Amino acid sequence: MHDIYNLDSQVGAVLGGLGFSKEDWDRNTEEFSGGWQMRIALAKLLLQKPSLLLLDEPTNHLDIESRNWLENYLHDYPNAYILISHDRYFLDVTVNKTVELWNKRMHTYHGNYEKYVAQKEERRTQLMSAYKNQRDRIEALEAFINRFRAQATKAKQVQSRIKELEKIERIEVPEDESTIHFSIPQPPASGRTVIEVNNLKKIYPTPTGGEKLILDDLSFTIERGDRIALVGANGAGKSTLIRLLSRQEEPTAGTIREGHNVLSDFFAQDQYKVLDPNAGMLDDISAAATKVPVVELRSLLGCFMFSGDDVFKKLGVLSGGERNRYAMAKMLVSPSNFLLLDEPTNHLDLRAKDVLLDAIRNFTGTILFVSHDRYFIDGLATRVFEVEDRRLHIYPGNYEDYLWRKQGGPEKVTEQITNSLAPTPAAPVPVYTAAAPTPEPPTNPIKRLNPIKLKQLEDRLRYAEEEIPHLESLIAEAEGRLGNFTSAEQSQKDAAQLDELRAKRTTLLAEWEELSLTLEEQQTA
Repeated sequence: MHDIYNLDSQVGAVLGGLGFSKEDWDRNTEEFSGGWQMRIALAKLLLQKPSLLLLDEPTNHLDIESRNWLENYLHDYPNAYILISHDRYFLDVTVNKTVELWNKRMHTYHGNYEKYVAQKEERRTQLMSAYKNQRDRIEALEAFINRFRAQATKAKQVQSRIKELEKIERIEVPEDESTIHFSIPQPPASGRTVIEVNNLKKIYPTPTGGEKLILDDLSFTIERGDRIALVGANGAGKSTLIRLLSRQEEPTAGTIREGHNVLSDFFAQDQYKVLDPNAGMLDDISAAATKVPVVELRSLLGCFMFSGDDVFKKLGVLSGGERNRYAMAKMLVSPSNFLLLDEPTNHLDLRAKDVLLDAIRNFTGTILFVSHDRYFIDGLATRVFEVEDRRLHIYPGNYEDYLWRKQGGPEKVTEQITNSLAPTPAAPVPVYTAAAPTPEPPTNPIKRLNPIKLKQLEDRLRYAEEEIPHLESLIAEAEGRLGNFTSAEQSQKDAAQLDELRAKRTTLLAEWEELSLTLEEQQTA
């Protein structure tokens, strides 16, 4: 009865934002999978626009594009909402108050998740300072009482201090949330080229007897040390590609060639299905990592929410989510040098995600992973592979860099660098042309590079074009901090950081010049 003329457009906006195509609108709800039915339930709830919206893990089953849409929707939501989420980035952009349940109590912090972390640390520092001062006072009172208790001349002072001691309301320090840092055992090194894919194609048969093309003519190379985030809308073919690379499926056409000494390991969304249900958890993980002490293994299992007697349970009695968490912990204790991870952060809380992120950052092998957690992608990825319209698009950098490029960032950066490096009237000599008395023909013809190497140089050039302005802004910030004196120690730290940033800028500018010259020569060769 309210706003009836805009009803269709509102429904269409919500369904489109949550990833439903127009072809889906006339389908019966029972035709959709469980994850898509959760989206339908969420769409109905959002369209009701209740005065208080209660959302428990609303980003589960959503791809990145749908999460981004939901972030914007909640940002503009006119009423109140309370949500539970283990997606740190989602919390940062949607909430203005954070309520923490810890040590059987509720603690309220104003601001998003990032501010909550800072305020919590500040509050704990203040609490520890007050606790130390109180302990010093209590020890002084007890020492005075014990020393002069037997002296009649000090009886009045002793009684006064006893009363003061009784009136003190003791400050309780909550238990520490112990932080576990687990180091992944480093695998044997692989060759420089880990995977080389040429003209990859994948077609699935349809129930009606036809064919559905999922991936078409994909060619790319993965090198040792890459951390590649595989992104794209649900159904675009991310899981299909990762299964092809892990040899879980065979391509319809094209080749996948592994490099020298590549040992791959695949973590699937349903990884729990390959576990032995009759094995005990601690016995099973100990057998997979005979050189890791049991104490360290129990600490790792604790990070993944298995504590106390849980570690002695049979794997068969665990839920699917619990077994997937255990499978991830088991993979970490004996990793191969090429990890293919399909949604590794599903079923993990924030603490377990941090443990996983820290461990993988120090991993010397190669990783390709699918994730819808932007914080996890930003903290790990060095390249982003986007699957879209059956093709693969490659972007250097993390997810923020990928989004920037999608919004036209590289063109803007190239224009800025071109303008900043253009010759001025005071310096008419071209930037890259060296003065010579008489031009001589080159003695050796320019060697043409193969397309793969040429693509790598172009990617590296684009990365340099992005990174130089970023370094400039960091240098400006460091110079600003250095101009505001706070302490000698901080000034030394800022000066060292400034020198490091300037050195990086100099190196990157030199590399940018060399790459530009090389690519220019290739175009004229």
